[in-house]
Amino acid sequence: MTQAEEYGPSTGRRNGADEMAVSDQLSKLAARAKEAEDRAAAAQTKAKADLQQDVENSRAVAQDQADSLRESADAGKGRISAWWHDVQRSWNEHIAAIRDDVDRRRAEHDTERAKEYADQAEADASFAVDYASAAIDEAEYAVLDAALARKEADEMAAAPG
Repeated sequence: MTQAEEYGPSTGRRNGADEMAVSDQLSKLAARAKEAEDRAAAAQTKAKADLQQDVENSRAVAQDQADSLRESADAGKGRISAWWHDVQRSWNEHIAAIRDDVDRRRAEHDTERAKEYADQAEADASFAVDYASAAIDEAEYAVLDAALARKEADEMAAAPG
């Protein structure tokens, strides 16, 4: 099973039951974050060739995840809010633009530009981590809100009359 398959988005509800409890999804997310942290720490001591392979692998996993998310959003249209569907579409456009920019910058062979690129790549990585942290906060809010909504719906269904 690939990382994208293991940590991919839920496709929603089937026959009234969650495919994977959202709390379980959060647990997998926490484990995935720890794996990313460990790989990032190990990157500091890796040989360039090994690191290049890790970058290629990570990019492929991220692309698989983005594709899976797009497919999930398309399949979930009508079940997930239009707002989340729009966020997913915007995310794919954003990722494509970043990848094009990274590829263009890597093709440059000027030493000063390489240093500037490294500085910007580090700043981008820092912002991406901050962005992911905010996304985790939003995911927590969404999980808690979903639990509350389910409890309220269950209470209404159980109420007489």
